[in-house]
This record gives sequence, C-alpha cells and structure tokens, in this order.
Amino acid sequence: MLSAFRNALKIPELRGKILFTVAIIAIYRLGSHLPVPGVDFKSVQQFLETAGAQNNSAFNLINLFSGGALTQFAIFALGIMPYITSSIIMQLLGVVIPRLEALQKEGEAGRKKIQQYTRYVTVALAVLQSAGIVTLAHRGGLLPNVDIFPGLTTPRFALAVLTLTAGTALIMWLGELITQRGIGNGMSILIFAAIVAQLPSQGANILRSNGGFIFGVMCVLGLAIIVAVIFVEQAQRRIPVQYAKRMVGRRMYGGSSTYIPLKVNQAGVIPIIFASSLLYLPSLLASIINKPWFTSFTEQFTRTGTHPAYILGYFVLIIAFAYFYNSIAFNPVDTADNMKKYGGFIPGIRPGKPTAEYLNHILTRITLPGALFLAVIAILPFIVLAAAGVQQFPFGGTAILITVGVGLETMKQIESQLLMRNYEGFLR
Repeated sequence: MLSAFRNALKIPELRGKILFTVAIIAIYRLGSHLPVPGVDFKSVQQFLETAGAQNNSAFNLINLFSGGALTQFAIFALGIMPYITSSIIMQLLGVVIPRLEALQKEGEAGRKKIQQYTRYVTVALAVLQSAGIVTLAHRGGLLPNVDIFPGLTTPRFALAVLTLTAGTALIMWLGELITQRGIGNGMSILIFAAIVAQLPSQGANILRSNGGFIFGVMCVLGLAIIVAVIFVEQAQRRIPVQYAKRMVGRRMYGGSSTYIPLKVNQAGVIPIIFASSLLYLPSLLASIINKPWFTSFTEQFTRTGTHPAYILGYFVLIIAFAYFYNSIAFNPVDTADNMKKYGGFIPGIRPGKPTAEYLNHILTRITLPGALFLAVIAILPFIVLAAAGVQQFPFGGTAILITVGVGLETMKQIESQLLMRNYEGFLR
C-alpha cells in the first residue's frame, strides 16, 4: 500500500490532483473554525468544555457533517447538509415530475440542468435552515441556556443568515472543484474530512473519561465494525444477463454475457439521514410552539435520543426508509424493458413482466439484511452509551459508513489511474 502511494506521487498529473484536493480540504477546515459575526464565542467554548453538545440525533448529524463547526458556530456551521437534502429532494422529485424524469434520461446535458436546479434548492434550504438555527441559538435552543447571539438585532440576524448561506454555497463550490480537478467525489471527500477531523478529539475524550481499558476495547470494537462495514458495502448480488445474437447488415452483434450488480446496502446512509430528520421534527416544533406539555414530551422521548421508544422508532424508520429508497432508486420494470429492447434476458426467466417480477423479488430479499445492518450500525452508539457509559462513540452510525465508503471509492479511483500507467494498485 505504501508503494502505491509512492507511485501515485511519482505521476505529475496524479500528484497535482492529490495536492489540489489536500489544499481544498485545508481551506474547508479553516472555515470550520472562523466564527460567524456576532457570536459570543467565549460562552460557546465555555459551555462545550463544561457540558458538551446536545445528545440529539439530528443536531449531532449536522454537527458531524460540518466537522464540529456547528458547535463552534463557524461560517461553515451548516456544512454540506443543505446540499445533501437538496440532492435527495431532486432525486425523489425525478420520480413524480415528468420534466425532471425526462432530464435524467437526456444524458450529460440533462444531468447538468438537474445539477443547476440542485444548487438553487441548496441555497434556498440554506437560507431557511440558517434562519432557524440563528433563531434557536439566540433563544438558547441550540445550546441549553446559552444565548449565542446576545443583543441580536434585525441587521445582525440578516448578516448571520447571509454568512451561513454564503458558507454553504462556498462549500458546494469547493466540492465541485475537487470533483473537476481533484481526486474522488468532492462532496463526499469534504464530508470524509469533516468526520475524520473529529476522531482524535473523540478518542482523547474516551481515554480521558473512561480509562485505557475502555479505550482499548473501543479500538478493537471499531476495527471489527470497519471490517463488517467493508464486507457489507462490497457485497452484491450479481444477476446474470445473456444477450442474444442478432444480425445488423453483414455484422453480428450480441451473444455476450454480463450481470446486473445489486448491492446489499444500495441505499447507503440516506435512510439514516431520513430517519434522523424525521425524529428531529418534534424538537423543532416544540421550539416553535413553545407549549410546556409538548416541550416536556420532546425532552423525554426525542431530544436526548436515549429513550427506548426513540431507539426503537429510529430502528424501524431506517428499515422502512431503506425499502422506500430502494424502490425509487431501482426500477425493475424499466430495467426489464431495456433488457428486452436490446435482446437481453436472464437465463431461465422470460423477458418482460416475469423478468421485472424476478428482479423485484431479488431486490426485496437483499434489502432486508442491508436495512437491518444499517439500523444496527445506527443505534450502536446508544448501545455503547448504555453498556459502557461512553458519550462519544466514533465508530457507529453515519460516520463509519461514510468514511469507509468514501475511502473505498477514492482508493479505487487512484488504483484505476495507477493501473492505466502500468503501476500496481493498492490491492495488487
């Protein structure tokens, strides 16, 4: 593996891409430590040193994707979450809006148009989300009993919202720069960098609070979880497809065989994001309605994230959203029609409707273990908290799924470029 890194740095083009990606990550991390104008930074730091951040699933999710910038209320506090939400919305709308569905089938031109719509929706979501977060921060709803924006006036409110929105737009631009001129998918790389940046501090907190033995157990458990995630992320069901021979003029086409790869975890981390966002709604409504009985209900069942009802609901919602997303992302009817159009068939299965039913049956079967795996990984931090009293578990939930997934994809991209130049890759 070290020789593969050394070989990658020997190639001028590949070395330039790697160094460019590292430079963009450095700019991103710098923006995660610059506070928004008007923030009482000393009060925020004092609270974090004494009490720590809220143990709220959605709060921790946004803070995770921003690399800890939300707890410091930096200019990149929103992170890439508005863009992720916008991308999910556009993907879902592509199923119900014929115009967007037609754009998805137009190739590169349609993809660029959808990308432009995604940017507009991202900015709109960033404005709404930043306005809500600034309001909550001023009322002490973000960090309990801490007014992050003392003496907040309308001009200061507008400046804070504009700064956070501009930070999200800048992150989106930096991610696109990495995609175009760097290594890997830009948005994924930035999320990866944000998550990895918090690992040293989380490990130090575990060592300081729980001792060396618990820290060692957490490291061994984390290694086992990483191996399990790699195994499930790489697992796929390959459905063989045979193409019949056909004559076009004097040439014969077809007669080849291939396969349809159906991943066990085809939805990725999207079900976890959906479930966290949905369970965050009661807390958000409580801060808006401001009724004592409703606030007490959310404090007990949803805000802390440790109640058994919350954990069970989280578990069930992740499984439900995994099935929902897979039913949208993969259309067996369209796949069967395309195979029939080009003379393809699954051995032993008739083309057309029987093929669609077969693909739907396979998809339903392999989604269950993938959904269960996602749900177990997501609730693992709650289990570790109950068993060992570890407040921050860096090897559970969304963090480990993203880091392993992005690491594997980036490694494959570098390896493919090395193999193109007759160098050995990471797995050779």
